[in-house]
Amino acid sequence: MDPLSDVVTAMRIGEPHSGRVSHHAPFGWQFPAFDAAGFHVVLAGTCWFLPPAADPIALRPGDIVLLPGGCAHGLADDPATPLRPAATSLRRVNPRPSRPDTASEPRPEAVLLCGAYLLDRSRSHPMLADLPEVIHLPAPETRHTPVGAIIDLLDSELAADRPGHDAMLRSLLDALLLHILRRWLDRQTDTGWSAALHDPAIAAALSAIHGSPGHGWTVAELAAHAGISRAGLARRFTELIGRPPIAYLTWWRMTLAARQLRDTDTPLTVIARDAGYASEFAFAHAFKNEFGHPPGQFRKKNPPVQPPDRNVGRSSGSATRAVTHAAESER
Repeated sequence: MDPLSDVVTAMRIGEPHSGRVSHHAPFGWQFPAFDAAGFHVVLAGTCWFLPPAADPIALRPGDIVLLPGGCAHGLADDPATPLRPAATSLRRVNPRPSRPDTASEPRPEAVLLCGAYLLDRSRSHPMLADLPEVIHLPAPETRHTPVGAIIDLLDSELAADRPGHDAMLRSLLDALLLHILRRWLDRQTDTGWSAALHDPAIAAALSAIHGSPGHGWTVAELAAHAGISRAGLARRFTELIGRPPIAYLTWWRMTLAARQLRDTDTPLTVIARDAGYASEFAFAHAFKNEFGHPPGQFRKKNPPVQPPDRNVGRSSGSATRAVTHAAESER
C-alpha cells in the first residue's frame, strides 16, 4: 500500500459515522473535544465555525472543516450568538435518513453533513500528528472536483435508505477523508510528512517500507531503492520523518503487530513472521521494548475497540431532529 492509504487504514477503528443535520437560526452550538476526527461539510446555507483559539471562519456551501484531533469547537449562525452545549456528538450522529423539512417549517439557516472517523489514539501515526488542529477547505477548492462529487453522492445517499446504504456510506466517507488529506498534503510541501511524500527519494523509501514491512530492509537497500546514497537517505529521512529509516521501520512493524493482536486472533508466530522476525522470542522482545508489555499480555489488556452505538438518540428522534428542535426551543 502507499503510505497515506496504509496510515489511514492502520489508524482507523470501527466505522465512520455521518448524518445530515439542519440548523434553524438563531443557533449556537458548543461541541466538546472528542476521541475521533470530526468533520463538517456545508451542503446549503451559511454558518460560522468557531475554532478553539482562532478567529471565526465563515462557511458557505461546499466548505469543509476537518478536525483531525477532535478539538472542541463551536458552530453558529453568527459569531455573536451565545453557544449552548450541542444536542449530539459528531461521533454519534444518526447515519439513517431523517424526515425532510415540510413546507410548514421554517427554512434551515444551514444544512450540513457532519460526522466522525474513529482513530487509534494509543498509537497515533506521525503523519496524522503533523496535521493542524483545524483543516479548512473553502468551496473554491472543492467545487467541480472529486471532493465535490463525493459530497454530492453522500448527500444523495443520506436522503434515502436504499439497499447497500451502510456499505456505500463507509466507502464514500473513506474516500472523502483521503481526498481531504491529499489536498492538505499538496498544500504543505516544505516540511514534515508533506515534504517527505513530495520528495521522490524519501517517498520511494516509504513506499518500500509500507509495501513490504516484513522484509529485512537495510539502509543500504532502501537507499539503492530510492536512488540516493546511504548517508543522503539517512539524513533526509530523519530530517523529514523524525526517525532514522530502520527506527521508523521497527516502529511501523510494531504498530501493525499491535493492531493484529488487538483486532484478530492470529497466532503470535504468524504475527512475528509478518513483522519480519524469524522467531517469536525476538518479536516478543522487540514488542515489549515498544509497548512495555509482551504480546500476549498486550492482547489480553486491549480487546477490540467497539464503535459507538448507532441507536443513541433514536428514542427521541434522529440526531438531525434533536439538533433542529433544540435550536427552535431557543426562540
